[in-house]
Amino acid sequence: MNDEIEEVEEIEEIEELGASPEEDENVVAVFDPFVNSIFPVLLVDGRLKILFSNSACKNLFLGFDNLRGQYLTDLLGKFLEMSDIRSIRETLGRGANSYSWKGEIRIKSRERAALQVKVFIFPADVSEKEPRTFITMFDDVTEENKELLRSVFLSLLEASKLKDNDTGKHITRVNYYSKRLASELFNKKGYERIDADFIDNIGFLASMHDVGKIGTPDDILNKEGPLSDWEWAVMKEHTKNGAFILSTYPNPMAKEIALSHHEKWNGSGYPFNLEGDMIPLAARIVSIADVYDALRMERSYKPAVDHKTTVEKIMESKNTQFDPSLADVFYAIAGDFEDIYEKNRDIR
Repeated sequence: MNDEIEEVEEIEEIEELGASPEEDENVVAVFDPFVNSIFPVLLVDGRLKILFSNSACKNLFLGFDNLRGQYLTDLLGKFLEMSDIRSIRETLGRGANSYSWKGEIRIKSRERAALQVKVFIFPADVSEKEPRTFITMFDDVTEENKELLRSVFLSLLEASKLKDNDTGKHITRVNYYSKRLASELFNKKGYERIDADFIDNIGFLASMHDVGKIGTPDDILNKEGPLSDWEWAVMKEHTKNGAFILSTYPNPMAKEIALSHHEKWNGSGYPFNLEGDMIPLAARIVSIADVYDALRMERSYKPAVDHKTTVEKIMESKNTQFDPSLADVFYAIAGDFEDIYEKNRDIR
């Protein structure tokens, strides 16, 4: 009985879209195999009007309460090049490539990290000489691509950790601090450029800030006690080395962090004495995260500093070393930094 009711409802939906049950009596049956698919699937007509969508589409196309009756070009228009839209129309209207089209889109919004999605359009009924309905299937390959890319650079990170055997979980904590600070800025006026992608990326790329130390001589990197002037000059080169290593990373944030996380708000930092807003935002965020953790850690050449004193030192350095606005935000959430440190302490 329930099956009969559902079938009647589906036929009524077709009628609402202007199609008669006689003409489209096979539409429901054609789409049925895709209803419970893990892949988002749409059924469209030759004009690219959406006839059906399965439940998986809700997770892919956030903000669209009802896809039926809309047009595929409106749904994907801002994610497609005009050449792709023309190609799709050519494919479905004139039968190019056996009425089949495939491509890739990047679905992005401020609230959600970008998705890399493969799109496949093909006839719903391959037996029709001139198809009237088409299946549009989406395959989200975001995580697959992200893991492949990041695994390459993680291997570089592991190599740099072997060079500096006193870092412990430092880079892990810096990731967490940086992501937390960026998340706090998300809804603050003046930081509209921080979106879900920015937060996701800094949560990984912050750990790469010192990857350039892979090129620093061991006797300088692990020296106990203060460095001489020439040793310090060599040490500072790790920022440029890191930028060079990360120059092939698709997101420029990687290079910006490596190159500029030791720049200071008043222009007294290195390697280029950048000041104020000339310093990339991601680098300014990582600078606070890096210094907070460096102070908290016991190193071969210094004792650990407690949380309260660390916060005081950072706030004393706002307007000189740190962006004053970011320092104030850090102060407001400093307790979260302490929690991150305690939950990710080094085991000795």
